[in-house]
Amino acid sequence: MTIPVIYEDEHLFAVDKPYGISVHKVSPTDPQTTLADILAAERPSLIGVGESPLRPGLVHRLDKETSGIMVIAKDQPTFEYLKNLFQTRQVQKEYLALVHGHPATPSGTIDAPLGKLGTKQTTQIRGKRELVVRDAVTDYETVKAYKDFTLVRVMPRTGRTHQIRVHMKHIGCPLAGDKLYTSKKPLPPGLERLFLHAWKLRFAGPDGKGLALEADLPQDLQKTLDMLESSGV
Repeated sequence: MTIPVIYEDEHLFAVDKPYGISVHKVSPTDPQTTLADILAAERPSLIGVGESPLRPGLVHRLDKETSGIMVIAKDQPTFEYLKNLFQTRQVQKEYLALVHGHPATPSGTIDAPLGKLGTKQTTQIRGKRELVVRDAVTDYETVKAYKDFTLVRVMPRTGRTHQIRVHMKHIGCPLAGDKLYTSKKPLPPGLERLFLHAWKLRFAGPDGKGLALEADLPQDLQKTLDMLESSGV
């Protein structure tokens, strides 16, 4: 598999991660070929960069089901710099998501702490047992409303696991194609996977230069939007 590089300088590079590939192995014996494996094979200089041999150069992650921009550090000083940017919320992230239904307001902020229950994240943090919770805040804005679906820009202020998926479900608009958090809702035409794409990243590079990176919507997701448009649904 070839991983498209959409930006590169002396400190870092950015790739457009395809859908269906994990970012890194969960253990040294994990048999799957991951994004980290492919990049390290293409760029041996990444080996040793970062905090774990399983994640050379990686300062953030995307779910296996999510496509879009990822930034990779080429050296340890850049890794530490970028890690700090993400931890201190100095990276502006924008995603495109297709959701079921329509948000009650065209734009808004979802402020709902998340707790982990098994393999899932949840906003239902109190019940038979209280969960360890972490704050989570997500901004969203409607791009296009269809009959039964809405295309939204989603801007997470925090970086919790499955945050966008859980927060959009929390407001009654789960993501199309989300097999983990969405019950058996009908898929839009042509969609065969989670409709979530990491579209834009904005941050200051180690040299102080502002970077605004963008990864176009993949063809399969764009095809679904085209079919929704043409069918009037």
